[in-house]
Amino acid sequence: MIEIRRLAKSYGSHQALKDVSLTIRPGEFVVVLGPSGAGKSTLLRCINRLTPPTGGEIVVDGAPFSSSGRDLRLLRRNVAMIFQQHNLVKRLSVLKNVLVGRMADLSPVLSSLQLFPEADVKIAMHCLEQVAMVHKARSRADALSGGEQQRVGIARALAQQPRFMLADEPVASLDPKTSRVVLTYLKKSCKDSNIAVLCNLHQIDYALEFGERIVGLSGGEVVYDGAPGGVSGDVIRRIYPGLDDPNVLDAAQRLTERRRAAAEAETAATVREERV
Repeated sequence: MIEIRRLAKSYGSHQALKDVSLTIRPGEFVVVLGPSGAGKSTLLRCINRLTPPTGGEIVVDGAPFSSSGRDLRLLRRNVAMIFQQHNLVKRLSVLKNVLVGRMADLSPVLSSLQLFPEADVKIAMHCLEQVAMVHKARSRADALSGGEQQRVGIARALAQQPRFMLADEPVASLDPKTSRVVLTYLKKSCKDSNIAVLCNLHQIDYALEFGERIVGLSGGEVVYDGAPGGVSGDVIRRIYPGLDDPNVLDAAQRLTERRRAAAEAETAATVREERV
C-alpha cells in the first residue's frame, strides 16, 4: 500500500499542490481527473521525486521515504513512470527499449555495454507479450505508430517490476480507438501483476470508463475521491470550476455507456487480430 500524506508543492507564491493525501492499494486503478493546470502532472512528478515537493511524504507499507540517495533509488525502483510522449530511444529496438526497465538491477559495466542476462530478456519478452508487441521486438522504435510506442512504454514500465505505476496523460496524443486499446492494455497488464496505478486523464468519458476510483483535482486540491458512480454534476463543476452546463456529466455518462459496449467489442477484436 502506498500513502501520499499532505503532499505540497509551491513555485514561489503559486501553490501547485495543497496538502494532497491519497492511499493507493495494490492492484487499484485510480484515475486523476482534472483540467490543465490542476496540478495532475506536478502530483506524479512529486511522487517519484522528478520534482522535489515542498512538503509531505510518501509512505510504502508503513515506511516513509526520506530524501537520502538510498531511499530515492528504492522509491524509483518501486515506482514506474509512463510518459505522455513515450520517451523511447528511437534508434534502439523495441526489445532494448523494454530492457531499459531492467537496468536498475544491472551492474554499471553490463548496463553501459547493454549486455542483459537471459533472465532479463525473458522478462522483457513477457512484458511485450502482455501488450501484444512481441512481433515488433526486433523493430526500431521509430518505425512504430504512436499507439505502438506507448504500448512499448507500458512494457518498459512493467519490466521494471514495480509495485506502483504512474501514467501522465498516456493517451493525450492518440485517437479514440487507439486510446482505448492502450488504456485496456495498461489496466489489464497492471491488474494481472497486482500493480497499483495512478493515471492522469482529462477526458471525462475515459475516466469513468476505465477508472475504478476517481480523484478529482482542481487548483492543486483534491475535491473528490470516490467511485465513478459518485461523480455527479456538482462534482464535475467542482473539478472544472466555471463550467455552467448542468448536463455535461449526464452527457458524458450517456456517451460512456453507449460507447462502452462498442468499445469493448472493438478493443477485443483489435487485440485478437494482433495476437493472430
